[in-house]
Amino acid sequence: MTSHASVSQPSTLAQPINKSAHAFDKVMLDAMLARRFFFAPAFEIYGGVAGLYDYGPTGSALQANILDAWRKHYIIEEDMLELDTTIMTLSDVLKTSGHVDKFADWMCKDVQTGEIFRADHLVEAVLEARLKGDKEARGVKEEVEVEEDDKKKKRKKNVKTVAVKLDDEVVAEYESLLAQIDNYTGPELGELIRKHKIVNPSTGNEMTEPVEFNLMFESNIGPTGQIKGYLRPETAQGHFVNFARLLEFNNGRVPFASAQIGRSFRNEIAPRQGLLRVREFTMAEIEHYVDPLDKRHARFAEVKDVKLALLPKNVQSEGKTDITHMSVGEAVAQKIIDNETLGYFLGRTQLFLIKIGIDPERLRCRQHMANEMAHYAADCWDFEIQSSYGWIECVGCADRSAYDLTVHSVRTKQPLRVQVKLDQPRVVEKLECTFDAKAFGMKFKKEAGMLKETLAGMDRDRLQCVKDELETGVASVKGTDGKSYEISSELLKIEPVTVTEHVREFTPNVIEPSFGIGRILYSLLEHSYWAREADKARVVLSLPSLVAPIKCLIVTISQDSQLRTLIHDISHKMRKLGIASRVDDSSASIGKKYARNDELGTPFGCTVDFASLQKGTMTLRERDSTSQLIGPIDTVIDVVDRLVKGTIDWQGATEVLETYSGVQDVE
Repeated sequence: MTSHASVSQPSTLAQPINKSAHAFDKVMLDAMLARRFFFAPAFEIYGGVAGLYDYGPTGSALQANILDAWRKHYIIEEDMLELDTTIMTLSDVLKTSGHVDKFADWMCKDVQTGEIFRADHLVEAVLEARLKGDKEARGVKEEVEVEEDDKKKKRKKNVKTVAVKLDDEVVAEYESLLAQIDNYTGPELGELIRKHKIVNPSTGNEMTEPVEFNLMFESNIGPTGQIKGYLRPETAQGHFVNFARLLEFNNGRVPFASAQIGRSFRNEIAPRQGLLRVREFTMAEIEHYVDPLDKRHARFAEVKDVKLALLPKNVQSEGKTDITHMSVGEAVAQKIIDNETLGYFLGRTQLFLIKIGIDPERLRCRQHMANEMAHYAADCWDFEIQSSYGWIECVGCADRSAYDLTVHSVRTKQPLRVQVKLDQPRVVEKLECTFDAKAFGMKFKKEAGMLKETLAGMDRDRLQCVKDELETGVASVKGTDGKSYEISSELLKIEPVTVTEHVREFTPNVIEPSFGIGRILYSLLEHSYWAREADKARVVLSLPSLVAPIKCLIVTISQDSQLRTLIHDISHKMRKLGIASRVDDSSASIGKKYARNDELGTPFGCTVDFASLQKGTMTLRERDSTSQLIGPIDTVIDVVDRLVKGTIDWQGATEVLETYSGVQDVE
């Protein structure tokens, strides 16, 4: 027989694809991810350790492809300076940055069993369960898959939903509390636990008051253990301590950006959400250094029309979750987003997430509220992605102001500042601080030097605010340690002085986009998952070819030795072009071979048969539609190469290859 075997119904170019024929099935997805070894619990044969996972061949390749796309999208396109800094970090560095004192979550314990919960997650879980029970009692049918319940059981320690009708006022209160859940302090969470009689869902026991738990892994450096260190909780500090070298490498000019991909570690209190809350993870972080007086971005026009789904802080503070759809340009113009550079990275980040396959309909930007905002940040937005776990922060974009460079400069006495030579000398009026040195030192002791450096690092507007407060007798100054200090007018005078400047000197502000790669990867898997209309068991991962672990499957309809040799030759040619291909020369049917590779997200498949030996042709299948084209083997290989590189799409492929309708239907 000389005709090519068909692996689908006779092909048309625009076959309808119904990806919503079956409800999302998290149980089936999890089983498939485990079976295909995307990832698995670390040390599984020893019983595993919560919050630690190993990636298998497919998961590793998917992560590598996401990171490769990230490097090209940011480091290459933006001409960023790439770093690879050490994971082990000196305690002094993290003490200076504030992590030793402040990098913590609030936890509480079952008073009887000692079982540990993260306080905000416990409150959230119980209130959500009560609201769900209220809707069931009212007979309200929710558009929520069963898998959401399975997820809650795993994440929230078997919180049972009991059908109990609540008062309308209570429902409104719960909804308002949930909208602001990220804004509560530990004592406030404790008050909520008491007020709403929240107990351990598994035992019914009361909970202790929330206490802070530092999330960093402590370690010692060297054989004597005298040098104290930590496994880094973020990669950012490696950027800041190398700022002087980076600035010199960039010829002393700003703006510029440094970027780094690397491992970070957080000793999570109760990691119960798979890849979304782990103790070791991969981050990709950017630190963009900018003049504090000019936060414009040269390429802002490229993203100003990108539409964002915004959840501003004022909406959340009102207990609401209403989304505002607005372009980046409009949001910056209205000062909803603080400045152009922050807006630029929000726009670029949305483009990146959509490019790798995140569903834009399940993507939003949530602004940090007052209590969750870092004390030094001017503005901060989280890209949250919706999955079966709810809305999860996957990317944070923050304007960290000059905090990091300032505190490291104060601690080390190293000048982490930019000097710009002026074309013409200029006469400017500045505000100058004069201290009563003896009294100031006696009042603030070891903090005196830090406060002086803090005041010296303030821009004119901030100093003017302090000056205005001093006129009332006392000014409140927030130090680089995050604490507020009361300074009286007897200790500090701030007066205007006129100076002639030949060089302008300033500490750059930092705009930081920070990506949690594992969270993005898992969200992508959920967003890509669907089942074929004819058979719920025929699941597919519609991963874009940009990030798919395997780009092309190569199969033969026969175990003939010549055909087996041919598919390995074709694979060799593809791999020389950099195309990750997979040969399946097993005795399984072609339909089964394609079905199991659809589960891996493989976007294309090539089939050879005896016609390939006689005519030198090969068919090309597209995963989602199962459409097929046919052409000479080398031409098909070239088309696959162009499809993978994104220089053509499937429609473009149809202009090179002929439509193929097979006479055999083996699916």
